Formats: sequence, C-alpha cells, structure tokens
Amino acid sequence: MSNLPTTLPAWLALLESRHAETVINMGLDRVLAVKERLQLSFSCPTIMVAGTNGKGSTCAMLESVLMRAGYKVGLYIKPHFLDFNERARINGDMASDETLVAAFNAVEAARGDTSLTYFEFTTLAIMKLLSEAGMDVVILEVGLGGRLDAVNIIDADVSIVTSVDIDHTDYLGDTREKIGFEKAGIFRAGKTAICSDPVPPQSLIDHANAIGADLWLMGRDFNYSGDKQQWSYGGRGQRRNSLAYPSLRGANQILNACAALAALEALKLVLPVGAQEVRTGLVTVELPGRFQVLPGRPTIILDVAHNPHAAAALNQNLGNMGFHRYTYAVFGSMHDKDIDGVIAAMSEHVDHWCLATLPSPRSASASELAAKVQLVQPERDERTINVFDDPGAAYANAISRAGEDDRIVVFGSFLTVAGVMAARKSSLH
Repeated sequence: MSNLPTTLPAWLALLESRHAETVINMGLDRVLAVKERLQLSFSCPTIMVAGTNGKGSTCAMLESVLMRAGYKVGLYIKPHFLDFNERARINGDMASDETLVAAFNAVEAARGDTSLTYFEFTTLAIMKLLSEAGMDVVILEVGLGGRLDAVNIIDADVSIVTSVDIDHTDYLGDTREKIGFEKAGIFRAGKTAICSDPVPPQSLIDHANAIGADLWLMGRDFNYSGDKQQWSYGGRGQRRNSLAYPSLRGANQILNACAALAALEALKLVLPVGAQEVRTGLVTVELPGRFQVLPGRPTIILDVAHNPHAAAALNQNLGNMGFHRYTYAVFGSMHDKDIDGVIAAMSEHVDHWCLATLPSPRSASASELAAKVQLVQPERDERTINVFDDPGAAYANAISRAGEDDRIVVFGSFLTVAGVMAARKSSLH
C-alpha cells in the first residue's frame, strides 16, 4: 500500500492505466461489495438524476436553489471540462486535491482484489467524500442509463429522469422503451420518482408502478404555464408563481426546472425552500457548456449537444438568437453516436464546418465527419468544410475567419467543448 500515488494527477493516471484493461462492465455486484466494505451511506436526503439530456442542468438548478435556501449542498456531476475536481462540488466549490486523494486512498484500501473501472472507482470515492462532508442534501448525477450505473448503489430519496431519447445504444438498447426501462432502474419502492419527459415511455411508467414507486409525471402531477415574461409551476400541492425563466438558456430548460421544483416539493417537509430562494436560485444558476453564450464578438456558443435530441434543441436556440451573418460550427463526435442525425438537426443554421478529431480512441475522425456533412447537408453556395486534428485547431480556424457579425457554435462531445475551453484558456495567458 505504501507505493500509492500522493497527488491527484498521479492517482488519475494510475486509474487511467488500470482502466485500459477494464472494459465497461455492466453490473453492480463489484461496486456494491466495495460500498459495503467502505460502509458508505448518506445521513442526509439524496436526489438522483438520470436522463438522456438535461441531467446536468437539473442538478445545477437544484444545487443553486438549495444553496440560496442556506443548505449545505453536495453535488456529484460529470464529466469535467478542465479539472477532475469539477465532478465533486461542496457548496458550489470544487473539492480539493487533498480530499479527493484521501477518498481515493479509502476506496483503494476497501477494494482489496476487486477490480473497478475508472468510473466505478471515482464514483465510490466522490460519494465517500460527500457522505463525510457534513452535507444537508446530496445530488448525484447518473452517468449512463441508470439501472446498472455505479451511482445506483445508493437508494435515493427522490429520483428524477429528465428525458428519454436514443443514445448509448450499445449499452442501453435502440428504442425509447428499452432506454426508458434502464433509466427507470433508479426508482425505488415507496420513494418519489419524477419524470419530466412530456412523453414518457410506457416501460418507465410500468416499472415505476410494478415496484410501487410514487411516480410524478409531467402534465399529470406537475406542470407549468407562462408567457414571455414569467412562468409558474404547479405541483401536487404547491404552486410557485411569477418565476423568471432560468438563466440556463434553451427550450428544454423549463422542463428541467419543473423536475427540480417537483423534487423540492416532494422534500418540502425535510428541506423547506421559500419562494424568493427559488426565484433567485433559478436566475443565478450557471453550468458551463449548456448553450453557454460567451461575452464579446463574434458571438461564441458552447454546447455539449451530442445526440439528435440535444442537437435539435440547440438548433432551435440558434434560431431564436437574432441575426448573424454566418455560423461557423466547431464539431467533433464519438463514432458510436448518431452523427448523421446530429448533422441533420444542425444543418439549417451552419454555413462553415470546422471538423475536429477528438483525443479519444472512440473519436470519429474529422474526415469521416466531413464525408457525413457532405451527404447530409444539401449543397449551397459559400459553404465550406474543413478538417482538423483537434478541437483547438478547428476553433482557431473559425476565430481567424469569423467577422464581428458572425457566430461560432462549438458543439458535440464534451471533449470538443473541453478542447476549445482549454485552447481559449491558454491563449489568454
């Protein structure tokens, strides 16, 4: 044990190297065994959030509102853009290297000869850290699916499924019904189960009913109404009137906000939250890379849309933005995504494609993307397609060509947005 890493970068490098041998192992037996040895449990209410899109936004809204109400809030959110520490937040601040190293040491000691993937190991470590941080409430974002995700070793007090769409078909199945069943795996008997997808798969409803979860459905148990200026939430027994729209921009954010408010309604006896805290919390919430519009010109938008459902929402948001002469797209994707569907959803607004290969063995190459753009997007004058070895180079090209009245939209995989964030950061120094 004495030769364990002593710094966070060294720990992450070790886990990455181990991870090379451990494929994604669907199944919770190993994680549950290590959880027992760690004696991992939460003494405060926990909220778990799954969904194809909208998970991160819903988590961030819950964190923002609950912090405004004076609660100590722990959040596990992923993936990270620049620092691994972004995944563990205590009262809005990233966990320190020291606390993460201590948590990694604890998991390593408890693991014995049980092999864990990178995601399982880090999930256990961050949950251990949050369980010991004296929190009033902990919010846990599910990574992939739900039923077999490492986060699902916790029995949450409230479970939320934000949206169900086609993604990760290799693991979750290729229909909304199959994927809905996987996401519904986070629901628990006798506990609140919220689904903010306006058209939930029947499989999700059936599973919730079969296990005796208390299912809250959008349109049946909670809903919203609004005009251009403000909106209202109506739940089973609680109304929230004259709310400002969430600061996270985009068409689906109102559904995510409803899910967050339904969770708060379900927990109102243990975590009461006042009207003003809800208003302020929704207006001040921040989340990098979710239709994030950067200040300055040309207009730059960062969005981690990487499936057709998210790309359609991004396309709609671009359409609502007002006039821009040309739109440059910096785009990179994993090859197992529905790339044609994403390009088709975005083709209405994109004039110039700057396509990037991502730093991952799972990346689609920029030239593969270029071939798909040519097939999917109808020919038009003045359209260009260029390929680059990495997102930073693609972004540099877009910046060098875009005028003040243009806009650059950086989208696709987290690695696309992270690559551009890193390039921007280094160009500022």
